[in-house]
This record gives sequence, structure tokens and C-alpha cells, in this order.
Amino acid sequence: MMDSRVEKFARILVDHSAQIKPGDRVAIEATTAAEPLIKALYATILERGGFPHLLVEFPDMEEILLKTASDAQLEVIPTFRALAYEQFESRFRIHSATNPRALSGIDPHKQKLRQKAQSPILATQMKRGADRSFKWVTTLYPTEGLAQEAGMSLKEYEDFVFHACHADADDPVALWTSVQTRQAETIKHLNGHDKVTLKGPNVDLSLSIKGRTFVNCYGLNNMPDGEIFTGPVEDSLNGWVRFTFPAIYNGVMVEGAELTFVNGKVSTAKAEKNQSLLLEMLESDPGAKHVGEFAIGTNEDIDRFSRNILFDEKLGGTFHMALGAGYPETGSLNKSIIHWDMICGMREDSEIKVDGEVVYKNGKFLY
Repeated sequence: MMDSRVEKFARILVDHSAQIKPGDRVAIEATTAAEPLIKALYATILERGGFPHLLVEFPDMEEILLKTASDAQLEVIPTFRALAYEQFESRFRIHSATNPRALSGIDPHKQKLRQKAQSPILATQMKRGADRSFKWVTTLYPTEGLAQEAGMSLKEYEDFVFHACHADADDPVALWTSVQTRQAETIKHLNGHDKVTLKGPNVDLSLSIKGRTFVNCYGLNNMPDGEIFTGPVEDSLNGWVRFTFPAIYNGVMVEGAELTFVNGKVSTAKAEKNQSLLLEMLESDPGAKHVGEFAIGTNEDIDRFSRNILFDEKLGGTFHMALGAGYPETGSLNKSIIHWDMICGMREDSEIKVDGEVVYKNGKFLY
């Protein structure tokens, strides 16, 4: 018998996130481990008059590809994904790995080739997503492997995931609408300003948001959600930040990452663990050393670090920055084949000022 929360989760994704209309062509990307949610999504999309198309793999397909394929094979753009991103009206990507660390032993060079091959797809997603001609949604289905990675039993992890997404609420759409309203009020105090400074035990950084727009994230592209973000002026970052949570890239955890910025560009980078991957990714292309996204997490129902960026970047009381590609709708001009989020806690002795006014202190906005 299907968990009732899975059916409600599918309705959240179809009706609130992607707002599927009759005639919408929808790609569903997942592994077979997400079968219950795939089936629920498939049925709900059909009920709304859409046309679901499955791009489903076995959980270990990416590992097989990266271990077996030649460089030439890794450089080929995935044909069917590219077509869907260029032509369809929507796509759901359901993270559903059964072994989240399967790629931890893969040569970073091979991972970079694979990333480069998929970069045109990411660029299409960002371009078409900016005007909602492509309603992309990224989410997660709880698996035993993801639960173990998060340090929870499968049952505990299922409760964590569904609660963070509000799939256990009586009226989850209304709840996400209230998130939209609350965050819109916060954004009013940020848009139209210039200098942002962040100070705390792990950060002393300044950046400019002049001419940039904050985006209100309440479940349209990510589920769960709960953040506001923008693209900082590309040459404006100065200072340093030590990320208090591991930065995870394709299953590899870079711990204790610390970056120093001069005029928007990473000038020095170090890490306590897997520093070689950090340095390798920073050399991906010229845009990889610049920040494409600056964001503040607001979801208080995500109450712990789970080693999954989809959840962890929304943690209340944190901010995060993404090295690499920025979102055009924010005004960001930064382009890169990578978009790597890194998270820093702000709950203790920390504050954010906007044009000299304290707007955020010890993990919470002051209005």
C-alpha cells in the first residue's frame, strides 16, 4: 500500500511546483529506487492532461558510465535529456541514489568531462527556466542509502523528507503560499540596495547586490524549498569565508573548505579534506572562481545537516554561495560548467548588514 504522503507529495510537485497544464510535455528523471513517486507523478500528470516521458535509470548507471566510458564517450551531450530541456514544458528530477558515495573514487578528470558535456543542458535549463517556459523541478525520494548518508533510519529519514516538503500537512499548498508571502516581505528590504557585509566566526565578507534581484524560493524549482537568493555583482566579493558544513560534489565531501576573494575572484582556496577536488573544480573554467549565487536559507523544518544539498542549502540560520554559473533572472552574468553550493552557519555571533543596516542576526531576519 502506497504511503499517503507520496501521493500528496506528487500533487505538491505537479500542482504547486510545476503547475502542469493540459498539453505540457514532462520529463521525469529518476532511478528505479524512486518507483513509488514515479508512479504517483505519472498518474497525476496524466490526470492534469500532461504528457509524461520517463528518463529512468538503474541506480548505478552513472558509476558504470564514469568507470567504463572513454573520454570521447563522456564528452557526448546526452541526446534525450538535451531534447527534453530544449523542447518540453517541464521536467522533474528525483534524486534517488542508493549509494550516494558511489562516485567518490572516480577520477575528477572524468567527472569534469561529464560535467562539461552536460553544461549546455544546464545553460538551457537556466535560460528557459528564467521565463518559466521550462518549469524544472528538482526533488528527492528517500532511499536506504540516502538515509544512511544522513545518519538516520529509513523511517526517520522518510519523516524528515516529507516534513521538510510539508507533504504531511493538511494543506501543503497553502503552507507554501505562506512561505512565499513571508519571504516577499523580507525581499522588499533587500532589493534596490548595494553593499552586503557578512561577519561572524566563520566569515568576513563583502559583496554588492546593486542592480541585482532577489528570487523568492517557495517550492517552484526545488522541493523542499525555503531560501532567497541573488547573483552578486561578479567583481564585488572581497574577504574570506570558512564553510562550516562539508561541500559535496558528486558524492565526494570536501570538508573545511575556506576561500578568500579579491575583487570577486577566488584568490586562495584550501580544505581540510579532499582539497585536490576543490582546486580541480576551481580550474574548470574562468567562471568557476567567481560566485554565481548568494543565498540565505529559511526552512526551519529542516533541522539538521543531512549531507544532501537540496535540503542542506535551505537550512534555517545559514547562508550559502555557489561557485560558478549564476541564474539569469537575478541579473547574474557569471557562466560556468559548474554550480557548486557551499554552506556556512550563521546562528552564533553573526550578522548581515545591507548598506550599513543590520537586517539579519544570529540566524534570523529582524523583520
